[in-house]
Amino acid sequence: MADLACGLVVIGGSWGGIAAAGDILGRLPPTFSLPVVLALHRSPSGTDDMLVKALSRSSALPVVEPDDKAELAAGTVFVAPADYHLLVENDHLALSVDPPVRFSRPSIDVVFESAAAAFRDRLVAVLVTGANDDGARGIATAKMRGGRTFVQDPSTAERREMPDAAIATGAVDRVLPLPAIAAALAALDPGSDPT
Repeated sequence: MADLACGLVVIGGSWGGIAAAGDILGRLPPTFSLPVVLALHRSPSGTDDMLVKALSRSSALPVVEPDDKAELAAGTVFVAPADYHLLVENDHLALSVDPPVRFSRPSIDVVFESAAAAFRDRLVAVLVTGANDDGARGIATAKMRGGRTFVQDPSTAERREMPDAAIATGAVDRVLPLPAIAAALAALDPGSDPT
């Protein structure tokens, strides 16, 4: 298992989330050493290969769709497969076909809450654009467990409902545009060289 003492980044988004996640990933340096778990709302019949390819075009980091029990690896982006919940369980990921949460599978709340339980104060939870309140409860849980919480500035989001709902919890550390989120993540990574 990779040394995960440095932590974990989880990113959630919905409407406009693919572009927002691509923007953040595209700004992370190729030396970024934290694992990144990404949950985006999309059609249950979505093609994971197309999403992985789209994000790979933006990212200097490898982007993969994990199998059940896949080990977390430093500097790798793990994308929740279509129609599965993705859970963080210490050093690995688990897939679940439990019922949708907030009408979504994958659910951002499920990813954030499981990551908060596993990583506590070593977690950075990031919520970007979206048209519902999935992720707000997960942001609050991440903060309660000692994690850091970043939310896209609603005025820069394609849909602001998701960022607004997270901000309303009072559990958000920083409200930032996408480029500043990427810079903040790079600054938190002890293994990253931002130059």
